[in-house]
Amino acid sequence: MKKITIAIDGFSSTGKSTLAKQLAATLGYVYVDTGAMYRAVAYFAMQHNLVSETHLDKAGLVAQLPNINLRFQFNPTLGFAEMYLNNENIETPIRTIEVSRMVSKVAEISEVRAKLVEQQQAMGKDKGIVMDGRDIGTVVFPDAELKLFMTASSKTRAQRRFDELVEKGQHITFEDVLQNVEERDYIDTNREDSPLVKADDAIEIDNSSLSKKEQFDIVLNLVKEKL
Repeated sequence: MKKITIAIDGFSSTGKSTLAKQLAATLGYVYVDTGAMYRAVAYFAMQHNLVSETHLDKAGLVAQLPNINLRFQFNPTLGFAEMYLNNENIETPIRTIEVSRMVSKVAEISEVRAKLVEQQQAMGKDKGIVMDGRDIGTVVFPDAELKLFMTASSKTRAQRRFDELVEKGQHITFEDVLQNVEERDYIDTNREDSPLVKADDAIEIDNSSLSKKEQFDIVLNLVKEKL
């Protein structure tokens, strides 16, 4: 059976990863969470005092890039691959609001993007992959057979992220999460290198009022058309 590349782009907290995991599990494809890769670099930068609310040592981070080794390792208990930075499992710490505040700053750096895009393209060279991010359909896999662009209102997305963080035991206000969502939207869409834009041939899905099942059914039908 032929295999395709599925590229899922869109704004933060639009459920890209949830959808990508569902598709990969159903199709027996590899799932790559590119957001986790950028979060891992941001986490590394925070640990080495290269980024904070008020400063970004771009030259320092670029110089450290050869010392950043990223890999995904499948966790059969969880049913998905976890992010490892220099052989340390960092799946939990990279999901905090603190890392969320730094990730778009780090993702603006061209040298960071170049390093990660190269790794992502290598992961997908044999197709049979579902990858989500901000520039998958435009930069990483411009020839992907199926491109999706996910969107939802900022308040809907902030509420989803807020509920997720509270469930994980993090103490946070809805206003903080909404501010983070809106800041990331602005940085992601306005950066010079690979800004978040919908690819011309991408199918836009506004899931503000869709359940996860409704969304999955719509997308699975799109996949079947391509297969």
